[in-house]
Order: sequence, then structure tokens, then C-alpha cells
Amino acid sequence: MDLFVAIMVNVAAASTPLVFAAMGELVVEKSGVLNLGVEGMMLMGAIAGFAAGYASGSMLIGIIVAGIAGGLLALLFGFLTQHLLANQVATGLALTIFGIGISAMVGHSFVGISLDPIAKGIPLLEDIPVIGKLFFGHDILVYASFVMTALVFYFLYKTRAGLILRAVGTNHDAAHSIGYSVVKIRYMAIVFGGAMAGIGGAYLSMAVNPMWVEEMTAGRGWIALALVVFATWRPGRVLVGAYLFGGISILQLNLQAMGVTIAPQLLAMLPYLVTIAVLVIISRDSGLMKKHAPACLGKIFHASS
Repeated sequence: MDLFVAIMVNVAAASTPLVFAAMGELVVEKSGVLNLGVEGMMLMGAIAGFAAGYASGSMLIGIIVAGIAGGLLALLFGFLTQHLLANQVATGLALTIFGIGISAMVGHSFVGISLDPIAKGIPLLEDIPVIGKLFFGHDILVYASFVMTALVFYFLYKTRAGLILRAVGTNHDAAHSIGYSVVKIRYMAIVFGGAMAGIGGAYLSMAVNPMWVEEMTAGRGWIALALVVFATWRPGRVLVGAYLFGGISILQLNLQAMGVTIAPQLLAMLPYLVTIAVLVIISRDSGLMKKHAPACLGKIFHASS
């Protein structure tokens, strides 16, 4: 039972950065924008949060700065795609390359430095036998990821603002024709997505592995993008998918620790192989994709169009 609880705590830690990054990208894509720069924004959040946390001694400041860093990088993406009408796919890829490069440059002086990890557990409640560690033995950002999932769901499906955002993603020309500012709405969604990716990255450098390692996201930004498709653009499924992929990541680590006679390189590939397999399976159902995918996803909008 102790082993099971320990594994589940590790699964939550591995899944939380995916929840934040994928939830932010979900909102972005619901507005009709495809931002492939999640990996770069996560890395910027990781180094910015780590540097701010180290300089200030406050994990809260580190998380806030990480969100700002991710949001600023997303703002650059928004300017290029919404004002200069650059291709969203090419700009997103460039954003990832930029994020990888600048995070490596900024983080060079932080190599070898470690932080005290974010405190875990809710006092008294975590001492309850078995369920204490399982449900109350996590850090604050694990619980915040569940709250964020609920808030995103409520915003998208229970508020007028969420309805407008979904309308922009479904038909930006119709939304513009009745007076909604498509560009403004998409800007807000893009910055929100960047902030969430930044916080997801900071969780890696401040909680999962409280030290700076170059390219420490290790493809999690791409998995977050795949999760949005896997979830068919629905928040609840994003959460389930994040824990599924987080669980697979922890599974391959435990299999290596148990000495399973499979090459460790193959085990390390497991989460990414599962990602590819899931995307292939989902893409075969074209009706499901058309039903839930925003109709204007990736399309350039111009007010005069």
C-alpha cells in the first residue's frame, strides 16, 4: 500500500505540468489559434521561475514570474500572428526554438544550483492513514491544477465570455460581423495559454526536479499539444489524459527500477510512443474530430476579410 501511495503521488507530480500547459493550449485553440510554441513557453517559465525563486527565496514569486514570462513570449506570438498575420504553425515552431535557445542562455549561470522543493502536504490531514498521503500529501500546485480545470470548464461552457470565445473559434467572420473584437479575444486567450505553459514549466524546475537542467521539459510541451487533440478539446478529458500520460511516465521509471529486461532507451520512449499511437487512433475518426475541433483553428483572420 505504501508503494502504491508513493507511485500515485509521483504520478500527480508528473501530470501537473501537463495539466497546466494543456489547459492553457485548450483555451487558445478554442479561440481558433494554434500555438505550437508550448515547449518554448514551458522552458521560459521553467528558467524564469527558477531564477526568480532562487533570487527572492519565495516559491510564490517564482510561480508568478514564470507565468509572466510565458505570457510575454505568448504575447510575441500573438503580435506576429494576429497583427502581422504570420503563419501560426511556422511562428509556433520558431517560438519553441527561440524558447529553447534563450532559456539555455539565461540558465547557463544556474547550472548546478538547486532549490528547496515546494512544500507538500496539508497539515493534520496528510497524517490520516493511507488516504492522507494519497489525497492530502501533494503540493499546492497539484490542487491548483484541478481548480484550474474546473474554472476553464466553467468559463467555456457556463459563461457568456466563454461562449463568445468559442464563437470566435467556430466562425471568426460571423463573430466580427456582430461586433466582437476577434483579435482582442484571441490575444487574451493566447496570453492566458502562455501563462499556463509558463507555470507548467516552473513546476518542473521548482517541484518535480528543483534545479535547472537545459531542455528539462523533454518534449512535455508537445505531449500537452497532443493531449488537447486526445481530449477532443474538452477540459475534463484533458485532465484524464494528463494523468494517463503522467502515469505512463512513472510506469517506465518504475520498470527500470525493477530491473525489467528491456533496454532503458525503449522504456524512456514509452510515453511518446503512446502519444503517437493515441493520435493515430483518434485521427481515424474524422467525424469526431470535425464535431469538436474549432472550425477556424489555425486560420488567419483579417478585419477586412
